Amino acid sequence: MTVGILTDTTASIPSSLVEELEIELVPYYVMRGMETLRDMVDVKPDEFAQYLLTAQTLPTTSNPSPGDYVNAILRLAERSLNIVALTMTSKGSGAYQSCLAAVEMLKEKMPKLRVDVIDTLAVAMAQGWAVVEAARAAKQGLGIGEVVEKARQTAGQSMMMMTADTLRYLYMGGRIGKAQHLIGSLLNIKPIIGMQDGVIVALATERTRPKAYSRIVELMKERLSGIRNIKVAFMHVAAADQLDSLKEKVCAQFNCVETLVTSLSPALAVHSGPGTVGLSYIPASAST
Repeated sequence: MTVGILTDTTASIPSSLVEELEIELVPYYVMRGMETLRDMVDVKPDEFAQYLLTAQTLPTTSNPSPGDYVNAILRLAERSLNIVALTMTSKGSGAYQSCLAAVEMLKEKMPKLRVDVIDTLAVAMAQGWAVVEAARAAKQGLGIGEVVEKARQTAGQSMMMMTADTLRYLYMGGRIGKAQHLIGSLLNIKPIIGMQDGVIVALATERTRPKAYSRIVELMKERLSGIRNIKVAFMHVAAADQLDSLKEKVCAQFNCVETLVTSLSPALAVHSGPGTVGLSYIPASAST
């Protein structure tokens, strides 16, 4: 591989693709009581979701340190001195700054090393698609400039939409007030959230899951403006049984050139909770 690809575990890329595309992953941290757990290493999605069901206090999360990125870059540098590192949105995490600091720390020691750090302004598989497409470009033997261009283009086109089964975890995490939580729970509201300019935003609310899934498809149609060919990753937190319904609605309206299914990493699941279902997509050519 001419270019090494680096990202973090919150991209929630299926493990089979991580292995196939030789993507170097840096774990986030999940702090649960006195434990400090490495995301997707010490704690995995299914077991963590079961824990969240009865948790009275939410764990906290932390981004990788500059030292974590230094170690990952050094591992990749054994294969290539040209590296593209893609991070979660800098507006929601310190990973981007940590990665930049790591690159600065290595400059004097490894002057021939080139690391381009990209702030995807995204999260979950919206970030993940940029990583996957960059890794595929690298596998094809493209140079670092072309890989960077592909990564930036994909990150700019990616979109994420998710609906949570309950407002409990948003409330416990301090993202909504008690009044909103009580009213939302009473009305059985299913919020639909997405990301704009690197920040999580509310896109809509519905009263049932089927209506929320239908609204997601309508929002996709608005944003894609007539584009029918897409690559889509369906994401969930302990709700794999819900994916078929959303997938059926999406694939009835779009030509899904590539379809992935993945669990949100624990570092993301802590903020949305079990029952979360959503997707991330990018436009695609029919021949992809």
